[in-house]
Amino acid sequence: MRIGYAGFQHESNSFAYIPASLAKWQEAGILFGDEIRSEYESSRATIAGYYGRFQDEADIELVPLVFARLTPMGPMTVEATEYLFDVVLNQIKENGPWDAILMPLHGAAVSDLYLDADGELVKKVRELVGDNVVIGTTLDMHANVSQTIINNSNVVTTYQTNPHLDAYEQAFICADIVVRQLRGEVKPTSFLAAPPLLVNILRQGTSDEPMVTLLREAQRESNRSGVLYVGVVEGYPYADVPEMGMSFIAITDNNPLLAQEVANNVAVAAWNLRKELQGEATQIDVALVQASKATKSPVVLFDVGDNVGAGTPGDSTFVLHAARKLGISGVTQALCDPEISARCHKLGVGAAITTEVGGKADLMHGAPFSITGTITALSSGRYEEPNPSHGGFRFYDDGPSAAIETEDGFKILLTTFPAGSSSLEQFSSLGIDPVKERIMVVKGVHHPRPAYEPIAAQMFWLSTAGASTANLSNFTYKHRRVPLYPLELNTQWKPQ
Repeated sequence: MRIGYAGFQHESNSFAYIPASLAKWQEAGILFGDEIRSEYESSRATIAGYYGRFQDEADIELVPLVFARLTPMGPMTVEATEYLFDVVLNQIKENGPWDAILMPLHGAAVSDLYLDADGELVKKVRELVGDNVVIGTTLDMHANVSQTIINNSNVVTTYQTNPHLDAYEQAFICADIVVRQLRGEVKPTSFLAAPPLLVNILRQGTSDEPMVTLLREAQRESNRSGVLYVGVVEGYPYADVPEMGMSFIAITDNNPLLAQEVANNVAVAAWNLRKELQGEATQIDVALVQASKATKSPVVLFDVGDNVGAGTPGDSTFVLHAARKLGISGVTQALCDPEISARCHKLGVGAAITTEVGGKADLMHGAPFSITGTITALSSGRYEEPNPSHGGFRFYDDGPSAAIETEDGFKILLTTFPAGSSSLEQFSSLGIDPVKERIMVVKGVHHPRPAYEPIAAQMFWLSTAGASTANLSNFTYKHRRVPLYPLELNTQWKPQ
């Protein structure tokens, strides 16, 4: 058997100012052939799961074609979309024939050309390879799953943990069902249930209620005879598309009515929990005051509004300004500021610096923060995370980075690229030990948890403004479904 894999992953924030241009994709790296294998085979990311499933299959040739992954930001430009589509389709066409194609996608990619960029790509691949080639698609748990993806894929699986610690396992399952279909062992039939329901980002942790209860219900349904797979998809509320919201996938062995019943059963369970699936964050000042009084450290503050993993610029300064106004020191935080990071690299370690950092990308994430301090460390911004991490990624590149200690007790880590906080190595590589810090501010909601939850004395999720704020009423949607709970509290729904 010849099985190829190709695709791209992007979580597109419709409300972010920085577009996902072709230049951004090229800067991040578009990988071909063995470049992909070298980057991902030893990780726990999606592509590694494909290799894991086929490692002992002598009669299967797994062919890496093209793959690109870009930090979440604004929608993809037309130029970037056309280029990526062309290169994926050309690689599939030129290197065939195929028994199956695996597609490592995200599911929340939005472009200026297509609102449902992932769905359009899968559709075009299906048109290219025909109905006899099996297509397996693996998506992020934050996918806004479209019927187009379901209709044009034989198998669709999604991450079932948030933070995303099972990317490998879900890709493994997808590849396994694909091979079983090729061997005539099963005939996958799928159904997608999509109630008009949003789950607030604060309630999306899968080790927390109510997601624990909902996933337990999905597991019960997956244990039924004839069921091959059940997936709970949280959706991505910052992508302004008709499919925005939760969805539920059921795959059965040649039993479409059972697939419909199973998906709807889980969807009803979610609908019954719709109030519990909403949440509120803590005000910045309240969290800072409590953190300053804590007898144990570190206290970890999650900057929800500047969640780099949801497409923000990573340079929000709201927490820093609030801390200074309250007279609270001992705050450590990363900021994306390529200009000042480059300046630090020219000045060198030990140099004094007076400048303004952060708050420069747009008007949504605060004003620049004035500092006077000393440059304590410089690095390339590359580091490796040996432990389980969000998305299963192993290698990180924040771009040339610098650490500064200010005269009034702040520690600022400056990066060149927008950088989430998925790894303690982000700070440790610049001589800052998060375990010994008093107050750690991390960019994200759930993806920093594998790194920071084990060391945190307390954790607060902050009600910060920005392109990923937990308060969805701040956004003006143009394409979403109406009604949609909780944006319309009187929304009614019954399953098909």
